[in-house]
Amino acid sequence: MNAQALAEPMDGPSIIWMQKLAQQSGAVICGSLIISENGQYYNRLIWMPPDGQVQFYDKRHLFTLAGEEKVYSPGQQRLIVHFRGFRICPLICYDLRFPIWSRNHDDYDLLVYVANFPAKRRSAWNQLLLARAIENQCYTIGLNRVGEDINQHQYAGDSTIIDYEGKVLVKAAYQAQIISAQLSLPQQQSFRQRFPFWKDADQFHLE
Repeated sequence: MNAQALAEPMDGPSIIWMQKLAQQSGAVICGSLIISENGQYYNRLIWMPPDGQVQFYDKRHLFTLAGEEKVYSPGQQRLIVHFRGFRICPLICYDLRFPIWSRNHDDYDLLVYVANFPAKRRSAWNQLLLARAIENQCYTIGLNRVGEDINQHQYAGDSTIIDYEGKVLVKAAYQAQIISAQLSLPQQQSFRQRFPFWKDADQFHLE
């Protein structure tokens, strides 16, 4: 919560590092950090593609149990990015608990959550990821930390890639590692065409 000491500007060292890594690897690099902008602090997810054209999403749901709302300003809109044919909606941690914010209106194919979920809430993390994948008929990636933080909170990881039917494709727990899975956009599109549940969803306006 020490945003004043830890925040960076949008041209700070972390953004420059992400830009270089994306260019060198040919991959999108994404993750969240504290950004200072116009006198306010944001928990901001940075989406850095290889061409360096950065996009970002500011966390909407601030974790009041830890006092986030006293430090950070909330985001007001989702981000949908396009990469290699996929429409991708990146979100942050506590957003996972709020299904209306992540509701798929046939405007994305893949959900990505970066998170800091402690091990004592790993059941919620795992079940909510499955729920978001199933209800939105989308691939869902949850990336969570491992180890122990300065407050002695333990983290199990449980970083997971889930398909549009709710099948876990790969999972990593309790150690830092690289996981991967092959995602098929045609297979997902075929499934959504055969089972267009989203067309029967309730209509609503979110403020």
